[in-house]
Amino acid sequence: MAGFAHIPVLFAATLDNLAIRPGGTYIDGTLGGGGHTAGMLERGAGRVLGIDRDPAALQAAAERLGNYRERLTLVHGNFRDVGKLAREQGFDQVDGVLLDIGVSSPQLDVAERGFSFGQDAPLDMRMDPTQGLTAADLVNTLPEDELADVIYRYGEERGSRRIAKRIAERRRSAPLTNTTELAELVARALGGRKDERIHPATRTFQALRIAVNDELGALEEALPDATELLAIEGRLAVITFHSLEDRIVKEFMRRESAVCLLPPRLFAEQCPHLVDRGEGPRPCIYIGSRNCDYAPRLEQVTHKPIVATADELSANARSRSAKLRVAQRIAGDANQ
Repeated sequence: MAGFAHIPVLFAATLDNLAIRPGGTYIDGTLGGGGHTAGMLERGAGRVLGIDRDPAALQAAAERLGNYRERLTLVHGNFRDVGKLAREQGFDQVDGVLLDIGVSSPQLDVAERGFSFGQDAPLDMRMDPTQGLTAADLVNTLPEDELADVIYRYGEERGSRRIAKRIAERRRSAPLTNTTELAELVARALGGRKDERIHPATRTFQALRIAVNDELGALEEALPDATELLAIEGRLAVITFHSLEDRIVKEFMRRESAVCLLPPRLFAEQCPHLVDRGEGPRPCIYIGSRNCDYAPRLEQVTHKPIVATADELSANARSRSAKLRVAQRIAGDANQ
């Protein structure tokens, strides 16, 4: 597995904003090549739980991080189950959780995984090749309208209807089974788009990968559980590579750090919490004069996402779309 190289994006910024504490306990919910985990351990983390759905990634990380085995626990699983997996391993309260969403460089570089059309390979795209539907299953079985919706929603591809129509026409004679064939079909459906900086099939491949791995659903499930695992002043750091992912993270952190959950237009008239923040249960007109025990659980550390520096972009082109957001756990229970 020596070829399983990995350059973690936003490496220094992520570790700095996680504020690694000597002897602290951390979770890397998307281990990948183990680069961020190695940084945590090198900065003195006492224990780190690394989770990944890809057995190849776990094996490579185990080899890379062998010198830290006494402080490292590796688990095969999906980061959407971070709460359950953490508690099973005795990580009940932690000082930080990192989620690095998306496909890793090694997965892109291994042709047979089918994530990229740079080399001909089976249409797979599963991050965990031991379970679930493949990209070939989706393109060959989804109704044309549903396939177009997947490509538009997850790939933000304006030509999704044309692409889905061309795929439906093609699969009537024979199923699509490899990456090159699909990439060429998409390029023809879009008229080539030779003036664009990226290959015409890029957005379609991205959409299929997100759908195959249910990446957005996993993220939505993981964020509340990751927050619940944090000790007070523990930090949640999330790296995204897609506008839909970033929107989910931004809205979650904004909601969990809000002074009040009332819609803004009702805030001033119906909710007196603004002047009582942090003072425990307080009267709330909105819920019928009951005492309201709401209080925010998070405080945003980064109000705007951190992006790659010029130096990092020149060293690692795959960092160009990466965005890091960080929040810190505060005493969210009004009775604390």
